Amino acid sequence: MRRTLLVRENDPGPGIAIATHGREYPRNSHIALHSHGADQLVYASRGVMEITSGQNLWLLPPHFGLWIPAYSVHSIRMQEHVSMRTLYLRPGLHTAWTTCTAFHVVPFLRELIFQIVDMKRIRVRNRLECAYRDILVAQLKCSTSIPTGVALPRDARAFAIAELVLRSPESRHSVAMMCASVGIGVRTLQRVYQREVGLDFESWRRQVRLMKAVQLLVSGHSIKEVSYAVGYQEPSTFIDLFRSVFGQTPKSWTRELAALSSRFDSSPE
Repeated sequence: MRRTLLVRENDPGPGIAIATHGREYPRNSHIALHSHGADQLVYASRGVMEITSGQNLWLLPPHFGLWIPAYSVHSIRMQEHVSMRTLYLRPGLHTAWTTCTAFHVVPFLRELIFQIVDMKRIRVRNRLECAYRDILVAQLKCSTSIPTGVALPRDARAFAIAELVLRSPESRHSVAMMCASVGIGVRTLQRVYQREVGLDFESWRRQVRLMKAVQLLVSGHSIKEVSYAVGYQEPSTFIDLFRSVFGQTPKSWTRELAALSSRFDSSPE
């Protein structure tokens, strides 16, 4: 961990269990690589965040948050206007997730995050405030993790191809065509992806398409629209891919997600 990237401005000070930060970011804003001495819960009630940490990238729509353990170097890019709410927890409060973890934010947890941000901080010796802390930790323990991230290669040529896929997951360009555009052989590319991300290139590209598909599904797009948007001309092919990873069809998954949300949503916004 590069100490020069450590930012302690928002870390909980003495006697503070949780510090907070709320901010609006315009489209295309970028928070450069940095880390915190506190565990971090990042959530956007509006807009999509693109978060990178190490070799990993996550796309996070409003239904999802990201847990970032203390000292994890990361950067955040806003694809559109983003309303961000961040909690900085003293390390040790929530120990279930030891790596960056994307999770589903149900309405109750969303409102709890808003309330804690409005409170500015949670003090260790304030019983009422600590009740909010305990409820937050309990909610995180029962939150559902979501596979919305992909690993990125370090090799410059392989990374250039990764960027092409991330920008246009619907593209049907062949591997050979993309390799030619950055000056790398197909076999070399396959070796790089196996070595650096643990997958062959086509399996990795399917992961990217699934990550984008999840973002679109939770935004309310139809299965047919999502299929085309991530490069599948036949929705049945996309449905089979989705089922192989999530264990259920996109329709069943979104219905389950909606049902889980409605259980905690006592009143409409």
